[in-house]
Amino acid sequence: MSLIVQKYGGSSVANIERIKSVAKRVAGYRKKGHKLVVVVSALGDTTDELLDLVYSITKEPSERELDMLLSTGEQVSVALLAIALHKLGFEAISFTGAQVGIITDATHTKARILKINADRINEELRKGKIVIVAGFQGITLNQDITTLGRGGSDLTAVALAQTLKADLCEIYTDVEGVFAADPRIVRKAKKIDQISYDEMLEMASLGAQVMQVRSVEMGKRFNIPIHVRSSFHKKEGTMIIKEAKSMEEVVVRGVTLNKNETKITICDVPDRPGIAAKIFKKIAETNVSVDMIVQNVSHTRITDISFTVVKSDAAKAVKITRRIASRIGAGEVIEDPDIARISIVGLGMKSHPGVAAKMFEILAKIKINIEMISTSEISISCIIQKKFAEKALKVIHDKFGVSKN
Repeated sequence: MSLIVQKYGGSSVANIERIKSVAKRVAGYRKKGHKLVVVVSALGDTTDELLDLVYSITKEPSERELDMLLSTGEQVSVALLAIALHKLGFEAISFTGAQVGIITDATHTKARILKINADRINEELRKGKIVIVAGFQGITLNQDITTLGRGGSDLTAVALAQTLKADLCEIYTDVEGVFAADPRIVRKAKKIDQISYDEMLEMASLGAQVMQVRSVEMGKRFNIPIHVRSSFHKKEGTMIIKEAKSMEEVVVRGVTLNKNETKITICDVPDRPGIAAKIFKKIAETNVSVDMIVQNVSHTRITDISFTVVKSDAAKAVKITRRIASRIGAGEVIEDPDIARISIVGLGMKSHPGVAAKMFEILAKIKINIEMISTSEISISCIIQKKFAEKALKVIHDKFGVSKN
């Protein structure tokens, strides 16, 4: 009898009918003799609706109180799923993250898991119950409720799979698996049957919304078998695995698009040692993660520095950046939310020269200007204007023949 951790996203439990459908799927696994721990997100758009309530009051809420509010969404869905399973005649029990001992640091809205005390889960599993856990949340040693960031239910599921030594972690979503490009934009994009942890990590960090980045990192670290699949049918999805030799021949596995970033530019920065360190250290102290960074070559002892952050951190980042710019004698701070990141990902790029040049040439031919460039061994990213984003995604997908691989 295997132990399976399943995670159901908000779209999978968006209403009572879908909750009943999830209950039937879970019950089907239990009938086959599997032990089950089920992680559930908040219903549908509940988290966004709660955020709308907050932002109708203030644009800069207390992050502690934000976590108190947002963590309530999952409590509703876990209780409803437990009730639906009771109705089907199965023993089930629901818990918050705090009740199952998910201990985090005190970084509100982006907390990191420190440890999980799984005693209570194991006790209920021994009784033959289906254990349902609220995703996305934990508690500090000082008993403050925290949340794990957007997509945090994925991290809850993978972390529990590691702690419980589960045989499989299934991530249920509203798509069939991981696609070579967003199928809502590129209709002929194909589902990838198997993908390496490294490729999935790059795709997740560059805009693919199928899984949270930190959950993939944890899956890779502990080699947890992860199956990404749809909650709306029983087809096989995408297995995330270690690098397979056959993958080395595939140059580009996927193309991603991320419209959820803002570019911030500090103009007229004094070009002297230690300035960049001073800027980004202060930003880091506010728990804002900076992604791409570009500093212009200086011939006049004055330069511009541009960087990107996620949109939800933009207001905080601009505020601290303007304060820093004033202290170091820099010029204007410019915020540009109308950007997008287009990226290509593939392990095969390591050994195939000319991939970057081909991507730049494709964008040039369709008259799209590149504002920033970032590369790694297995990915190339370009910042472009958001109005050209979907056109760029479609053309790059086709020109690289991604879905033919």
